[in-house]
Amino acid sequence: MGIEGRDKQKALEAGAAALSGQLGKTVQRLRKAYNLSLSELSEQSGVAKSIISQIERNETNPTLATIWRLAQALDVTMERVLRERDDSPFIEKISRGDTPILVSDDGKCRLAITGWIKTVDWLQCYDFSAEPGGVLESDAHQPGAVEQLSVIEGELQVEVAGETDFLRAGETLRYRADRPHLIRNGAETPARAVMICILKAAAME
Repeated sequence: MGIEGRDKQKALEAGAAALSGQLGKTVQRLRKAYNLSLSELSEQSGVAKSIISQIERNETNPTLATIWRLAQALDVTMERVLRERDDSPFIEKISRGDTPILVSDDGKCRLAITGWIKTVDWLQCYDFSAEPGGVLESDAHQPGAVEQLSVIEGELQVEVAGETDFLRAGETLRYRADRPHLIRNGAETPARAVMICILKAAAME
């Protein structure tokens, strides 16, 4: 099950918010490094002081034109404004409340999107849970797509193109996802698994 439609839009909006927050921190750091006040940066860039303040506080999503003006005033490239400090470690923490959740049509399966928004078009990761009787049905993904399901708790069964396989805790199954497929919890206890979707896999022989 890939991120599509409204759910993909939510994930993209979350990624945009994260990028905006990074941008605000970078603008503020560079402004202070040049010992510029908000008013001085506003005068040099042509961007309103109130807008710069909102950017630094992560309260707005600036246009590319605004980012370009700020980059010119700070004498740096747009690429540098949009990236983290070169010498900073990459550590990104997402709280439980900020993790997007997808729910199956029957309401018994949940997919917490734990994957990185920057890889959503080719690699997706989920924390999958299913109540007894829960079924997650998925349409075929793009050609060559592969899913991997690693069961942590309970039992699950996977059906792909008329074939069915059963998984218990500690077992992993990889299967073609470029055709209709489903995951079912036919047991009497809840199940949990880690799902990884590789949407641009090498062509399978």
